Amino acid sequence: MALPGEFTLASRGPKKPSRTDGRRPPAPASYPVRTEEDLLTVRHAVRAATVEVGFGLVDQTRVVTAASELARNAYVHGGGGTVTLEYPRDPRGRRGLRLVVKDEGPGIADLDAALTDGFTTGSGLGHGLGGARRLMDEFSVRTGPGEGTEVVVTRWTVR
Repeated sequence: MALPGEFTLASRGPKKPSRTDGRRPPAPASYPVRTEEDLLTVRHAVRAATVEVGFGLVDQTRVVTAASELARNAYVHGGGGTVTLEYPRDPRGRRGLRLVVKDEGPGIADLDAALTDGFTTGSGLGHGLGGARRLMDEFSVRTGPGEGTEVVVTRWTVR
């Protein structure tokens, strides 16, 4: 019972373990990014994967937002590509969700500029690549003129 001026929050009970606790993580899955509808499919797949891994709502939103930005970049700037979902585990037992976003477009001519907030080559706000980097725990880009682009990002559960 709370004293005057105190309050308690109701609990819905203990947090349920994720579906991947105690069993093998799901196999990697790839999704094409060729149409606007594919962008929605990627968002839904990533949302489901974040639940599968056991992320809370805030981390689910971070990962889905990053995935959406990266998939849109592959679609708009790379002429389409693929998004692959992987389920790594680190030596400490943390579960993660890794997104590998590839396109075969012209590549990013100036990666440093592209990672700068406000940089845009189109009508966007210029937060895509840099925003995705901030939302995820790990971030890497492999790109070059005429080589296409591969962005690999990972978010880890808290242990």
